Amino acid sequence: MPGSICPARYRERVGGDGDDLGEIRRWFREFAHTAAPRAPLYARLSAAIADHPPTARLLLHAPPTQRQCVLLFACVHWLLLTRPELEGNEALRRHYPNLVERADSTDPWPAFRDFCAANSRLLGDLLPRRSTQTNEIGRCAVFVPVLAGVAGEVGPLGHLDVGASGGLNLLLDRYRYRYVDATGSRHDVGPSDSPITIECGTRGAVPVPRHVPGIADRLGLDRDPIDLTDTDAADWLRACVWPDQADRFERLTAAIELARSSPSRVVRGDAIDDLADAIERLDPGTHPALTTSWVLNYLDVGRQHAFVAELDRLGATRDLTWCAAESPLLTPGLPWPEQVEEPALTHVLRAEWRDGRRAVHRVATAHPHGYWLHWS
Repeated sequence: MPGSICPARYRERVGGDGDDLGEIRRWFREFAHTAAPRAPLYARLSAAIADHPPTARLLLHAPPTQRQCVLLFACVHWLLLTRPELEGNEALRRHYPNLVERADSTDPWPAFRDFCAANSRLLGDLLPRRSTQTNEIGRCAVFVPVLAGVAGEVGPLGHLDVGASGGLNLLLDRYRYRYVDATGSRHDVGPSDSPITIECGTRGAVPVPRHVPGIADRLGLDRDPIDLTDTDAADWLRACVWPDQADRFERLTAAIELARSSPSRVVRGDAIDDLADAIERLDPGTHPALTTSWVLNYLDVGRQHAFVAELDRLGATRDLTWCAAESPLLTPGLPWPEQVEEPALTHVLRAEWRDGRRAVHRVATAHPHGYWLHWS
């Protein structure tokens, strides 16, 4: 869904609406600094692109609202994944930790620069047509304790994932989870024969369930769903993963294969205008349990208020639950507590409507990709 556009606040700082090459070079310089802890390869390349106008200029091919540093990197990554015959492919891919057994530790910039120069026409065609997309299954580790608690209270759930992308998070009861607390104690949850294990460090009294929540029905809602049976679309989703995070790349690849053998329903629609219809599509014998994760930041504040208002309208006549993993800094239109410490972090809300009344609890903070969960 919205993974296709920049959040409004991020766009002001990073995307803008201008076409000034100096601004683009500045964005790459800033990205080199912010990405260093999580993506050293992209950080190293960003610093070099900032000082090389011919490569930085490629980003001008993208529409103003899509001019993100990571879009250029995703397009290059996609070509490395899908076009082995291209000039410079072999020389560059050996620097990508997710594509080779042992990545070359020498300077990747000459190979990246030469690859972009040799394939500038292809990149110039890709950049206007592509937008970054994510479907991060690590976030399921954040949802499982919350949804298991809801299922324990109300029975089988009808899971509606808003902003579902390819629908991978709808398979949360088919993944295995390994919750590891501060003492190193391990708690495994989920089917033992799952091809995917998601590990999550915990702090505080995380209510790790004995079993994954009972999901009786599932549906995704997305403005632009990804068809995972389409090889091109699936490869683009993989290309949007940062290559330094090889574990995410590998589990995404495994999740795509699992989804192809056990597909979920994902319908095209708007997060607000089509929300009521999506809930009606769920089995009427289930309790509607909605999830959002780094989705509502793609709506402006007015639309964020409208999303909550629509839930209030629907919750006036039926019980439902919403679990959100979002950044308060980017979603001021959500019903956060008045004072939230460290609003740039991912915070987890549990909002419930029972007998027409809404109750909201901030239950945790979490890593945006689900690597850790700190219970409040």
